[in-house]
Amino acid sequence: MTRLPPLTQSIPTPQALATLHVDLDALVANWRLLAARAAPAACAAVIKADAYGTGIAPAAQALAAAGCNTFFVAHLSEALRVREAAGPAPAIYLLNGLIDHADTLAALTHGHIRPVLVSPEQVRAWTNYRPRHGTRPSCAVQIDTGMNRFGLGVIQTETLAETIREVSPSLLMTHFVSSEYRDDPLNERQIERFERATARLPGIPRSMANSSGIFLPQQPFFDLVRPGYALYGGNPFPDQPNPMRPVVRLTAPILQLREVEAGETVGYNAQWTAKRRSRLAVIGVGYADGIPRNAMATETQPGGEAIVLGTRCPFAGRVSMDIIVIDVTDVTDAALAPGVEVELLNDVITVDDLASRSKTIGYEILTSLGRRYHRVYVSQGRPTPP
Repeated sequence: MTRLPPLTQSIPTPQALATLHVDLDALVANWRLLAARAAPAACAAVIKADAYGTGIAPAAQALAAAGCNTFFVAHLSEALRVREAAGPAPAIYLLNGLIDHADTLAALTHGHIRPVLVSPEQVRAWTNYRPRHGTRPSCAVQIDTGMNRFGLGVIQTETLAETIREVSPSLLMTHFVSSEYRDDPLNERQIERFERATARLPGIPRSMANSSGIFLPQQPFFDLVRPGYALYGGNPFPDQPNPMRPVVRLTAPILQLREVEAGETVGYNAQWTAKRRSRLAVIGVGYADGIPRNAMATETQPGGEAIVLGTRCPFAGRVSMDIIVIDVTDVTDAALAPGVEVELLNDVITVDDLASRSKTIGYEILTSLGRRYHRVYVSQGRPTPP
């Protein structure tokens, strides 16, 4: 019987049709910028969703080495991967609450994972939990100040103050609704609600600010800030210049060049028509790889673009599952040929730029980056294995 090679998260270069470059130095620089801005509050890192698509283990290792000692994830599987990658020292918080199941509780205890308790029932369950081996990990308590997802309400928090103290949380936290808009009056109301809710719980560290919250004029840093999107190069404020360094770059080789006459269409549903004799480049990336199907131009909005030999070129037609067609008619460089690398994400075409041209948000672009890419991690200016 033929023995198949083990599957890996990174496809070897000869087999991949695109390469995702992740700049760990930029990731660390972004964390340090945010940490300096929030000081003397501590700065954690939110690395859920595979570190926003960049790779949870490399991100955790790089940030831990830089001094980050607190991480937030959404799922227990993510928490265990961070523990393995970052070692025993960092605090790891599990955002999506506590599942009161024996195997889950044992994994939390074994991995020293701190659940974020998001309801009165979870607070009581954690109070009653007595592990057979070892001590019960610490926890956080989520307070809802306006998001209306997870968390104890303000009045519930006041009522349960004694019970909350009994579980000895290491953190009280809440989440902004609209912190990316500096002037939204809800920001101030949420800060006031959080201060009221925690007034009967003095001495317990508090956390409120996400990426955008770190830049709010109220400076709601409290004891710990929790950036996520900005760490990976996303703009904390969509209507202002981005202070963060880009972390990802996506490149793909041209698989084929072809020419079409004026009036011919390209792609599914004939959504793009050549206005002139046009030269087209085909690349092996599509919506299965995280480039949205809607990244095409309309009468009112520009579509996706790529940089080809220094020229910014528009997508031609709909993004297919595995293919994008690019209009390279304006590329005059004689080097244009199959095999030439085009850039889909870089310092110019950022995740926010692609998102706006795809009628979505940069968070979705980042977290959808496909597993079919060959991944190259850059640390201290040098490529490293994934």
